[in-house]
Amino acid sequence: MGVRGLQGFVGSSCPHICTVVNFKDLAEQHRSRHPGGTPTIVVDAMCCLRYWYTPDSWICGGQWREYFSALREFVKTFTAVGIKLIFFFDGMVEQNKRDEWVKRRLKNNREIARIFHYIKSNKEQPGRNMFFIPSGLAVFTRFALKTLGQETRCSLQEADYEVASYGLQNDCLGILGEDTDYLIYDTCPYFSISELCLDSLDTVMLCREKLCQSLGLGLSDLPLLACLLGNDVIPEGMFESFRYKCLSSYTSVRENFDKKGNIILAVADHIAKVRRLHQGEKKLEEILPLGTNKALFYKGVASYLLPGQRSPWFFQKPEGVITLDKPVVSMISGPESHWEVPMCTDPESKQEVPMCTDPESGRDVPVCTDPESGQDVPMCTDPESGRDVPVCTDPESGQEISLSSDPEFKQEVPMCMRSESKQKLPVGTNPEFNPEAPMFTNPEIKQEDTINTGPEMKQQVTMVSDPEILQVARAHHVQAESYLVYNILSSGEVECSNSLEDELDQALPSQAFVYRPVRQRVYSLLLGGGGGDTSACPTVKEWFVYSGNPLRHPDLVRPLQMNIPGGTPSLKLLWLSQEPGVQARRLDTLLACFDLSSSREELQAVGSPFEALCCLLIYLFVQVDTLCLEDLHAFIAQALCLQGKPTVQLVDLELDHVDPRAVQLGSLLVRGLTTLVLVNSACGFPWKTADFMPWNLFDGKLFHQKYLQSEKGCTVEVLVEQNRSRLTKFQALKSAVCRACVKENRPISSRRHWRPHHSGRWGRQESSSHRTSSGHSRSGQGQHWRDQGPGFGPELLQQRGGRLLGPHRHQTPDGNPAGARSRGRR
Repeated sequence: MGVRGLQGFVGSSCPHICTVVNFKDLAEQHRSRHPGGTPTIVVDAMCCLRYWYTPDSWICGGQWREYFSALREFVKTFTAVGIKLIFFFDGMVEQNKRDEWVKRRLKNNREIARIFHYIKSNKEQPGRNMFFIPSGLAVFTRFALKTLGQETRCSLQEADYEVASYGLQNDCLGILGEDTDYLIYDTCPYFSISELCLDSLDTVMLCREKLCQSLGLGLSDLPLLACLLGNDVIPEGMFESFRYKCLSSYTSVRENFDKKGNIILAVADHIAKVRRLHQGEKKLEEILPLGTNKALFYKGVASYLLPGQRSPWFFQKPEGVITLDKPVVSMISGPESHWEVPMCTDPESKQEVPMCTDPESGRDVPVCTDPESGQDVPMCTDPESGRDVPVCTDPESGQEISLSSDPEFKQEVPMCMRSESKQKLPVGTNPEFNPEAPMFTNPEIKQEDTINTGPEMKQQVTMVSDPEILQVARAHHVQAESYLVYNILSSGEVECSNSLEDELDQALPSQAFVYRPVRQRVYSLLLGGGGGDTSACPTVKEWFVYSGNPLRHPDLVRPLQMNIPGGTPSLKLLWLSQEPGVQARRLDTLLACFDLSSSREELQAVGSPFEALCCLLIYLFVQVDTLCLEDLHAFIAQALCLQGKPTVQLVDLELDHVDPRAVQLGSLLVRGLTTLVLVNSACGFPWKTADFMPWNLFDGKLFHQKYLQSEKGCTVEVLVEQNRSRLTKFQALKSAVCRACVKENRPISSRRHWRPHHSGRWGRQESSSHRTSSGHSRSGQGQHWRDQGPGFGPELLQQRGGRLLGPHRHQTPDGNPAGARSRGRR
């Protein structure tokens, strides 16, 4: 993460860049300089997850009660000294950082394989040096912080840009995180989360001005240095030969610095020598092996430029061309047209600038206004880079030419959200976070709710054309009140990181496959336009990590038709309507996403707070036929016993040993809870979000304890710790799940009725049947999920080299992953 080699260079070669500071003192100084103002720290939450997760146990699925308590203490400590915190989470992965994302996921796969090898060899959790954050930690941290009353945001691009931009524009006390990119951005001070002592509020401030002094550079040179060293946009190897060329000609090599340190000094020295030359950019181009990477290189440098900032390494734009530092795309549609008319906003005049249509191509192009002539200046698209560039008309030839001094580099006009908007939207973005509140209260969008999305954001081609629905989804996304919904609607691309899954266990499927049918029905709901017809629905790109997936391409997943009593409702009905009976329609739609409409009676009998958990358990046991009655006992018993246990008792809980299958089951359940977040938000929040937050339903060690007890054959009375009221509730929950599963032709039997299976821990005596995406019953081939590889069948297609391929050779005839169940539609 960040600039390659810079963290080590700062720590070992330039320690004077790091200064110990105290947040309480800094807050007092800030208040003296800004009377009446509140000292605010912008927190890059993704950098802080490891710091926040303090529980000793991490292998069993997460100690969520302990984690929630740690977050509460963190917030309380800063609040006590009058410091406001605002938390930013990554809301998407930018395309230019996808390769880096994939690289990290594949590295995580290797780490997880070592973790399971250790567990099998030692029957205990590995040391903290092998720590891997529990599945779903980032998703549920958002909701935990909102529950604690904190302002929490989900980014519309890479979060570090929005963090740096917010800190600069709002004169914040600083940024708290662990990413050397914050040393490159010219923004407010950067503080280290890893060096934070919560008791004293001491930490380390990394001073970019001192870094510049050590390197002989200016602040505006740092983005160039970062790209030449390599970062998340520029691969480290792209300029390796150039860096060694700089090192070979560097005359001030320091013996007390390591090789990486001297390379950084050499590159900085080269930049310093040419930075003041008017044609400095051309000088670099004569040396740098840019070639086809030139667009990427400039994109990397520009990614560090915050609103209003320019780089001396770019040619300045000619006078008369408006730079949209804070542009907006708002979508309007005429009553006679189905086309949207994008509008961008001139930051100085605050007036909207329309998009015009190229009469030859028929494509929309943005229009800017020349301040002298008052005429509209259209934007054209560079055929090589695909970027929008301003164009003007040559007075002699009458031909349009691009307004770029460098014929090879076309500076694109950034597109982002309006910094000020008084438009009312039908969204319930409650700052106190009440996701159960109606989404239809039409509050005004506040200025702080809009985020500048940076220099690389262009007009986006979305998957749906309804601007009202997009606005609702975007607002809930930005306010971190939903999960993946806006990603699906806006770009049709989603991702999910690694889970603790044993690639050698052929009996348990990856969560990516288990919950894929649910996601497919959500895609149908969100992209189908109502009515349930999926024939015209676009495919969704899924970057989900599972064993055997090299992540070279996304899986192209087709939406799956839903079966809802009364037909599939529109998103406007689910999200905006307040008519009587609409809440029942929302619940019908949620159950249809899990294909469990027939289980409504059993779930309603259970009621809150276990209705959501039972829905998830029914789905899991119908979908995965290698789950047994003992597993169900462990899931239910831990949820019931958790209700009466204080956090300190959970901390002191000790396990006899760690079982690898229980580790994977814990992770599988938590990923199911994140799937519930997706479905619930897509359906208009029919259930209370608190009912499927893990700190209310799941504790990793407690589940592991119940699993081990159930494996030993302990009675239900022992599982519920001899508590009579829990025993009664246990029987009710178990009965509801088992009855619902029988309706789905999936009786749940004890492991004592099973025999060892060649590819898993245990298998059914009969050959497995397979649950198809279409809901029709077909016989299976007895293969397991992990045999199927990354290929897909009629409902799931995979991209290979830009082509859509058919079923993989390990697929079942219906094209579904082996190991899933099938049932006929009754």
